[in-house]
Amino acid sequence: MNARELKNIFVDFFKSKDHIEIPSASIVPENDPTTLFISAGIQPLVPFFLGKKHPCGTRLVNVQKCIRTGDIDEVGDAVHHTFFEMLGNWSLGDYFKEEMIPWSFEFLTKNLNIFLNKLAVSVFAGDKDAPKDEETAKLWQKQGIPLSKIAFLPKENNWWGPPGITGPCGADTEMFYWTGPDPIPEVFDSKDNRWVEIWNDVLIQYFKNDQGKYEKLIQNNIDTGMGVERTIAVLSGLSNNYMTDIWQPIIKKIEEISIKKYSENLVPMRIIADHLRAAVFIIADGVEPSNKEAGYVLRRLIRRSIRQGKLIGIENNFLKIIAGAVLDNQNNYAGVYPELDINRNKILEVLDNEEIKFRRTLNKGLNEITKLIDRQKSVSGKEAFGLYQSFGFPVEMIEEELKKNNLSLDLAEFNRLKDEHQKQSQTLSAGKFKSGLADHSEIITKYHTATHLLHATLRKVLGDHVEQSGSNITVERLRFDFSHPERVSEDQLREIEKIINQQIKLKLPVTFQSMKFVDAQKSGALAFFGAKYPEIVTVYTVGNPKNFFSREVCTGPHVDNTGKLGIFEIQKEESAGSGKRRIYAILK
Repeated sequence: MNARELKNIFVDFFKSKDHIEIPSASIVPENDPTTLFISAGIQPLVPFFLGKKHPCGTRLVNVQKCIRTGDIDEVGDAVHHTFFEMLGNWSLGDYFKEEMIPWSFEFLTKNLNIFLNKLAVSVFAGDKDAPKDEETAKLWQKQGIPLSKIAFLPKENNWWGPPGITGPCGADTEMFYWTGPDPIPEVFDSKDNRWVEIWNDVLIQYFKNDQGKYEKLIQNNIDTGMGVERTIAVLSGLSNNYMTDIWQPIIKKIEEISIKKYSENLVPMRIIADHLRAAVFIIADGVEPSNKEAGYVLRRLIRRSIRQGKLIGIENNFLKIIAGAVLDNQNNYAGVYPELDINRNKILEVLDNEEIKFRRTLNKGLNEITKLIDRQKSVSGKEAFGLYQSFGFPVEMIEEELKKNNLSLDLAEFNRLKDEHQKQSQTLSAGKFKSGLADHSEIITKYHTATHLLHATLRKVLGDHVEQSGSNITVERLRFDFSHPERVSEDQLREIEKIINQQIKLKLPVTFQSMKFVDAQKSGALAFFGAKYPEIVTVYTVGNPKNFFSREVCTGPHVDNTGKLGIFEIQKEESAGSGKRRIYAILK
């Protein structure tokens, strides 16, 4: 079974249980200031777990693109990845554990043909916040899982969320598959790493409030997650994810360019394959390399790839060749994600330009280290870290240059400084989650509505070529990226402000309705955020439905009247990359 087959089998199974397939959300969250990237299928759906109605109903299934950056330094082993695909199904106040547990068992044993004796499960052991989940354990026993293969584990193992301070959360039950060559143990030991987790059913019943208390939600929900990469490796009997056909076309291309064997260069080739696959998907969703936020993560992935390429002897530009192997992967991506095909030329161009820039930086770094060696005949850990910080110059290459001169590096000092820097970065990243997964406070709701007014006004003032290419909202301001080839003049910016404030003064109603996507397009709704939409979408209209000011496909949140917005003021306009501009604005 290859990745494409697994995804199809999963989606078809839940369609047979009356689920509607929804497309993957963009990796870059739309109007969510709390996180740089989507890291789980639940993220774009959080409002619907709290009672908001989803246009596609209460049973959903999809394959979600995800990026997790916390483990970047772990990439290079057999299992960690920056980008991955997550299979998920959701019940939004519909079915609960009584249906989900039998379905999970059915899918694993009948659709994936896993033998019963190779399965084990864990459930929540209970604590002061929620009771021991005896009910789920009994449901597993009904399916044929013996009690000896059911482990009751604490919150750190069997509880999901919230990832921020507040939000929906609940106990989960995880499914494990025996991967060892030895006879299968009669008793499940969750610490035995030959038992590999392949699926997780989260039973979302609670909301953690800002006092740290767990309150029952108005509805019971299901959120599941099955990682495509891990599942394919496990079902193929592989302990190394990179040996699956998800990765092999990319690995083979790296072998070809470097004239080296994967078996002798595991870590650098895994890092190159992982980071470039992630970079391809990040660029496809509108991000370009920069020194801030998502753009900085992208730049770091690209630079690490180039450095690892240098370590295995690749001296010429190679990123776009490896990216081509990702884009053309017939077993997984080609033809599945429209954004890859639509943005193919842009992806390759961005990677090539960034590689050219960074190779110049690397050469500067080499000159700096040569100067240091010539001047003092050694390089301290602090100086090495300075090179690492300023030029992205990897410690392995610093050591290499020192060895050529019979010198050594104080690696302990370098690692101490690097660890301190990482802790500071993690603290800053954690701040992104301070308000939970998705902040739907009153000010965020106002800014979200204001982006619709801004989008419509930009098209009126600058032309219909304007399309939204990204947005970011915090409680202080909105940031809106859009396609436009030149700087927006001061006169145009004042005109944009004037039109938006006129619509605010008119106190226009903001209404929404669910309709078929094709009908939404016919009605004049804008739908530029991603190229793939579900059959049924929510459309928000600002103004009279027959003579509207703005109409967009969107999931919210919005105020119900523009008069609630205050005064709109543009603070700054700047470039956001080739053919793109960016506006910062506030509401007063």
